[in-house]
Amino acid sequence: MSSILFERHQQVAIIRLNRPEKFNALSREMILALTDLFKGFERQSELRAVILTGAGEKAFCAGTDITELTGLDKAGAREVAERGQTLCNEIENCGVPVIAAINGIAAGGGCELALACHIRIAAPNASFSLPETKLGIIPGYGGTQRLAREIGEGRALEMMLTARSVNAEEALRVGLINRITSRDVLAEAEALAKEIASLAPLALRACLEAVTRGLALPIAEGLALETKLFASLFATGDVKEGTRAFLEKRPPVFKGI
Repeated sequence: MSSILFERHQQVAIIRLNRPEKFNALSREMILALTDLFKGFERQSELRAVILTGAGEKAFCAGTDITELTGLDKAGAREVAERGQTLCNEIENCGVPVIAAINGIAAGGGCELALACHIRIAAPNASFSLPETKLGIIPGYGGTQRLAREIGEGRALEMMLTARSVNAEEALRVGLINRITSRDVLAEAEALAKEIASLAPLALRACLEAVTRGLALPIAEGLALETKLFASLFATGDVKEGTRAFLEKRPPVFKGI
């Protein structure tokens, strides 16, 4: 049985972590396979959105498979961190919106995986934690950086320094997730993905680039990037189609050109 399941529903891809008996913990092979998947999305021009979720109701992802951390030396630990960071960077920079559909536990590397996604939707039973200090280590897949950027330095440090888990309601209140859904979390994510997929793909890509790159820049450089991307879109057919459809009072048909 494959530990990663992949489905393509027209313009939306669904990736499911499939180790429910291990709470969808990430093995080395899973991380490498996920990295290859997200790298490949760059070449799929018809793809409009990706959903990342976990099999079963108990866990989105419980983090790194702890059995793979035992006995590591410093060099091996560096490789583990770099491998996880590479995956999370590929998710963040893959060029299409990535939605995390979070059911149950998102702990350690699983929480870091969710943080790399652009939008996070949670079931009421979802919980989030970066409990690595219980193991004598720190988050290594980008969690120290992304969590602080999402919810602020103080709240992020409290989560990491106490190894405390937060429930879905608290996660929503502090801005860790976008919404809680009372219906099936995957169905909610699919509905959102279809809504996103109806919009101009080049504009979606530009939005992602403006925000993800811009957050790492001084405001003046971020504004310059925004201006550059804004202007570049006026050379595309999608702008012509979008404005024409608006004036003709009909739904636009975007082609990503």
